[in-house]
Amino acid sequence: MDTLEKWGVKIDCAQQTVHLAASDGQEVGISASSPSGYLHQMEARPTDDIRIVCDYPDVFPDELPGMPPDRDIEFLIKLLPGTAPIAMRQYRMAPIEHEDVKKNIDELLAKGYIRPSSSPWAFPVLLVEKKDTDVKRMCVDYRALNKVTIKNKYPFPRIDDLFDQLQGACVFSKIDLRSGYHQLKICPSDIPKIAFTTKYALYEYTVMSFGLTNAPAYFMQLMNSVFMDYLDKLVVVFIDNILIYSKTEAEHEEHLRLVLQRLREHKLYAKFSKCEFWIDEVRFLGHVVSKGGIAVDPSKVSTITNWKVPEIPKEVRGFLGLAGYYRRFIENFSRIAKPMTSILEKDAEFRWTNTQQAAFDELKKRLTTAPVLTLPDQQKKFIVYCDASKDGLGCVLMQEGKVIAYASRQLRKHENELNMRQRRWLELIKDYDMEIHYHPAAAFEAEPTLEQEIRENQKDDEKLQKIRELLKLGKAHHFREDEQGTLWYKNRICVPNVDSIRKLILSEAHDTAYSIHPGSTKMYYDLKERFWVYGMKRAVAEYVDICDTCQRVKAEHQRPAGLLQPLKVPEWKWEEKTMDFIMGLPHTQKGYNSIWVVVDRLTKVAHFIQVNITYSGAKLADLYISRIVCLHGVPKRIIFDRGSQFTSRFWEQLHNSLDTKLRFSTAYQASLKKSSFEALYGKGCRTLLFWNQTSEKQENLRVAQSRQRSYADVRRRDLSFKVDDHVYLKVSPMRDVDPPVEFEEQPPEASEQQQGINFEEGKYNINNT
Repeated sequence: MDTLEKWGVKIDCAQQTVHLAASDGQEVGISASSPSGYLHQMEARPTDDIRIVCDYPDVFPDELPGMPPDRDIEFLIKLLPGTAPIAMRQYRMAPIEHEDVKKNIDELLAKGYIRPSSSPWAFPVLLVEKKDTDVKRMCVDYRALNKVTIKNKYPFPRIDDLFDQLQGACVFSKIDLRSGYHQLKICPSDIPKIAFTTKYALYEYTVMSFGLTNAPAYFMQLMNSVFMDYLDKLVVVFIDNILIYSKTEAEHEEHLRLVLQRLREHKLYAKFSKCEFWIDEVRFLGHVVSKGGIAVDPSKVSTITNWKVPEIPKEVRGFLGLAGYYRRFIENFSRIAKPMTSILEKDAEFRWTNTQQAAFDELKKRLTTAPVLTLPDQQKKFIVYCDASKDGLGCVLMQEGKVIAYASRQLRKHENELNMRQRRWLELIKDYDMEIHYHPAAAFEAEPTLEQEIRENQKDDEKLQKIRELLKLGKAHHFREDEQGTLWYKNRICVPNVDSIRKLILSEAHDTAYSIHPGSTKMYYDLKERFWVYGMKRAVAEYVDICDTCQRVKAEHQRPAGLLQPLKVPEWKWEEKTMDFIMGLPHTQKGYNSIWVVVDRLTKVAHFIQVNITYSGAKLADLYISRIVCLHGVPKRIIFDRGSQFTSRFWEQLHNSLDTKLRFSTAYQASLKKSSFEALYGKGCRTLLFWNQTSEKQENLRVAQSRQRSYADVRRRDLSFKVDDHVYLKVSPMRDVDPPVEFEEQPPEASEQQQGINFEEGKYNINNT
């Protein structure tokens, strides 16, 4: 059989004929002339002898005529974000295989389907057997590319749906495109992604290649777009297979001409040796379709009957997958296959016993004796026979005593505990997305709906009552009253001025899981479609503005609030200091692991003191007195962050006794026009003689601060608060804070205002956002 298939020989035992393709492309048939079995050669049937087909010889060329035309659909390769080019080494091949690769490359180069490449991508090639030639077909192993490709979800039709539309058809023609994938171009920007490597060079396809994960989806999309107005009427399309069906020969003549003309218009080409015309029985997608119904293709069943006994779970899945393709022909398929599926369950031991072998043999037997199923007629009544047992559920779909399809499935573990009555109910309701709950009789007392509440409260609304009066006089345009007495404006219900109803409507439109906190504009237009409310736009805006969740979570779509607030420039050297710790350093031989940095805010002179992070407040105070105060005196103010070393009670009491004020802030950087040493020691001590130089340094700092503030405020907006306003305080997680930060539900109030958005520090709590 393999030899016959290799040379394209087809044997029809029912018609006692043999068909094969001659070397000149013509089809030659041989049939029995008498019961004695002598054969004679039939007349060859070239394209010009077939009715209608002879008018379209250009649709059936011996070879594709070069590059395909530009189409509305191009093949795209969309990759997962962050994907880098993949370059793989070529596979090792025998010398004779390299010759086949060279022949394939020469042929593809001549047609323009590939070209030399310098792409960073590279994939190896494989060779597979080809039926009609001794030269093997070259394929590219794109599995690595397919893993990082975003899958195209274009839908493929269900096979059974395709066959259902063939009911009543008597005449068929089948067309198979010639190298269908090569008739669709690739998007130029994606061509380098499918480069392949060979012994000779690196090449890349300019047309769609085999082995790409999204190739079937794009080609299916192309074929559907070409034949969209013929689908479900006269043609069935599945990727590159086209089936034309008609009820009469006269009708088929028209249908065949329409399809061939459409192929000609779109420059899609077919392979004549794989096409069949004007036949009453056709093999299509693994089935044999005729006027009498649909049957299993015997050539496909032979693959199943010759399947060897599985030895690993993967082989069992492969057999069940192929057999399952024809499950509509086998009654109780699930029950028969259950012994095989049971050994594929999670944590199940794989043991092939006599039970599995019996199921394996039974499925083979059922497929070889599968019945011919009738095609459904939508104008006639259907009959469904259902049954449930401890093993599973099954049914038969019939019409006028003829079987259309068998269906079955196994019961799940929890379903095995149901009784027969519950199983039958399960079969009825399993396709509905619902849950069944028990409700006592008292639970069925219905609460009033929102429309009923609105109707009742409309009677007490003065404005709506005036509209009712105008409505009776015919002066209230677009308003109406329904049979229940509800007032409407066009198709929008009129909402009375009742706080509870308005709050309910606003809450449902903004706060629920279905509305997910829309902005005021979207929320307004959503409500406007269903409700008519006085002052709706303002009410919606106010509701959104005070929504706590929106204020906390939603990102700002305007410039950040708050202008830059620089610190005041000091009057004299070392009267204001900033200090902080540089931590996380490696330990020295003397045990130091941090540096205490003390900086004069006016001159930017800094002292760097080696410390250990575990030093107590008393130890730091000793260092501060001996290393800073002894040199520069007691400062008026010290500015630092909220490190635990600076927030202790000892540190606070020490500076209270020295009359030094403590301020918490981030360090401020500015540049001077003189070196720090000259700024500090250039002209001696602090006397009236040098006041002008100090003023000059202060002016330099003010200029720097002003410039910095002008730059910072360009992208920010002014923000102002009043005393007793509720505010949100955004904080970063803080560690080692003494005393610990307390969180409460309500926002804190601003205390005494000093300048701009600066406020006197007081006792406050931090709102947990």
